[in-house]
Amino acid sequence: MLAKIIYLTGVYFRSPEIFQIYRSLKNTEKWSLQELRTLQLQKLKRMVSLAYEKSKYYRNLYDSNNIKPVDIATLSDLKKIPCISKNDLLANRNEIQNRKGYRRLFYSETSGTTGQPLVFYRDSIWDASTRSAQLRGYSWYGVNPWDRNGYFWGYSFDFKKKAKIVFQDLLLNRFRTFSYDREEIRIFSKKMEKAVYLEGYSSMIYEAAKLVMDQNCKGKINLKMVKGTSETIFDRYQQASIEAFGRKIVSEYGSSETGIIAFECPKGNMHVVMENVIVEVEAGEVIVTNLVSDSFPIIRYKLGDAVNMVNNSVCPCGMKHEILGDVSGRVGSVIYGKQKTYPSLTLYYVFKNMAIKHNVSLNYQGVQNEAGKIDLLIEQQLNQETQLQLQSELDMYFGEDVNVVMLPGKLVRDYTHKFKDFISNIPSLEAKSMNR
Repeated sequence: MLAKIIYLTGVYFRSPEIFQIYRSLKNTEKWSLQELRTLQLQKLKRMVSLAYEKSKYYRNLYDSNNIKPVDIATLSDLKKIPCISKNDLLANRNEIQNRKGYRRLFYSETSGTTGQPLVFYRDSIWDASTRSAQLRGYSWYGVNPWDRNGYFWGYSFDFKKKAKIVFQDLLLNRFRTFSYDREEIRIFSKKMEKAVYLEGYSSMIYEAAKLVMDQNCKGKINLKMVKGTSETIFDRYQQASIEAFGRKIVSEYGSSETGIIAFECPKGNMHVVMENVIVEVEAGEVIVTNLVSDSFPIIRYKLGDAVNMVNNSVCPCGMKHEILGDVSGRVGSVIYGKQKTYPSLTLYYVFKNMAIKHNVSLNYQGVQNEAGKIDLLIEQQLNQETQLQLQSELDMYFGEDVNVVMLPGKLVRDYTHKFKDFISNIPSLEAKSMNR
């Protein structure tokens, strides 16, 4: 009860819009497909007009292609608008972003798994819509956001940020880990005995599940939901999760800039959050239009993932929302040190610190050909000060366990394909990891 009171009080002061938007989403989850598409069209017309009015980038894009907002009269007309890419967002961020007229703006950034983190600001309605879509997914599993939960997510060595994370976790009735250290996993698994759900990077859930089974420290775990996000969920992940935690991994698919695109129902289907996004698939690639991203319009955005739609399928859960089939593109790999293993997203936190602490944004790609060593390709040239700052960040996370060789000026981007921030070429260790 105390956890519920704390959560609802926090929502009231931080994002009160959640209450109304969540109720609306629970109502529309019962709608027919035609009703949902009618709603999408209404929101699309509003978004296209708003982008033309408030965004210099979209106004120039429309004008250069002889498009006016009134030309978008049906959902099919959306195809008249050219697609945009991550590179377009990065290059035109200031001309896309509008920050006036909103109750509150929230700092946001992409995970950087493409090697290029994008920083932007979400307005309060957009933020609440994304969180409400997530909460609706939780409700399908009987999970409340204030329930005791375990978190496989980010970490920091900065004292103030670490203290803030600890405080936030306390308020959210949450405990977390971002380590494959056996003792930490043992402690984490003990805490799981009182948890209702787990969530985080699917590759971390998989690694933790293997350690839980290896150490026979499963304990009395009675979870309602194990949710994976940001990465592809492989069959071996599911098997390990079922054995260790008693639940398969539920998939939540989305990104910082698109919001939640789809959430898996208890019957195993990935339902598109049609109230918030429009999903198109062309040549096997997903294209997303965010219908609630007023402060940073995202229209016909090529996310870079390979996706297919399940057409004319009726889900046993009763929902009529469109269904996504296989989603591939973002894969969570493991970095092998001399003694330990690390989530590949460790590199993301290194470069996030560079951007926040030192105001240095770098495009990068880590390549591992042997355990204990990473070649770090960087697009930009580095001065001595930046090299020292980057080395300091790398040392905090890897210490002497991983030798990171910086290769400035060696990264050449191919913007026609999805970019990976980390590539592992260690098949023997990967195979050993898969068969544990």
